[in-house]
Amino acid sequence: MLKQGRREAGFSLIELMVVLVIIAVITGLVAQNFIGRDDEARVQAVRADFNSVENALQMYRLDNGHFPSNEQGLDALMSEPSGSPTPRNWRGPYLRSVPRDPWGNDYDYVNHGSNRVEIISYGANGQPGGDGFDADLSSLDDE
Repeated sequence: MLKQGRREAGFSLIELMVVLVIIAVITGLVAQNFIGRDDEARVQAVRADFNSVENALQMYRLDNGHFPSNEQGLDALMSEPSGSPTPRNWRGPYLRSVPRDPWGNDYDYVNHGSNRVEIISYGANGQPGGDGFDADLSSLDDE
């Protein structure tokens, strides 16, 4: 009786190496398309936050006849502010909480008077000025 040779099932080392090289190439190509997208998404999130806060500020203004002062700031959207100008018909809270920018920093609020306010994110570095994703973002940039 002759035994017939049976080939073991499985992959050879060369076959495994080829598959690993193909996976590495595909991963490299896909990664290039997503590098830097997280910062772009953060900028879009800042713009969405600007819209939410601006809507709340407009509601505050409709109820009270003016925007919060610089001293009252965005906290006036969550709890009735004290100081001048006194809100005449505060019906808040207008926001549950003031969002932080996607880099974890507080937004800055500036009342320029004449019914013009600005919300500012100081970008990735959290400091005024900067370039690229460290640059300041302002709600007035869209005007």
